[in-house]
Amino acid sequence: MKGKLGKLLSACALLACSLAAIANPLDINRADAQALADGLNGVGLTKAEAIVEYRRANGPFQSVDDLALVRGIGQRTVDRNRDQVTVSEAE
Repeated sequence: MKGKLGKLLSACALLACSLAAIANPLDINRADAQALADGLNGVGLTKAEAIVEYRRANGPFQSVDDLALVRGIGQRTVDRNRDQVTVSEAE
């Protein structure tokens, strides 16, 4: 019984995190490297730092698809994270 309960609790926690990501999408124009690494599936701290550096050098992203312009970020990573991120307007 303990094993089943643990699996159920893990599934509930995963669902809660997924719902939170949908409710509060990650803004790729405002997030720092740690937030990007924590919030994007398949993106570690090194790639997250590359995203921040690309944004600093080239200005804000115009769309989520622009993430694929960052070295080390492929279209599959963009597609995997599309529903979890947003792009704020340039200031």
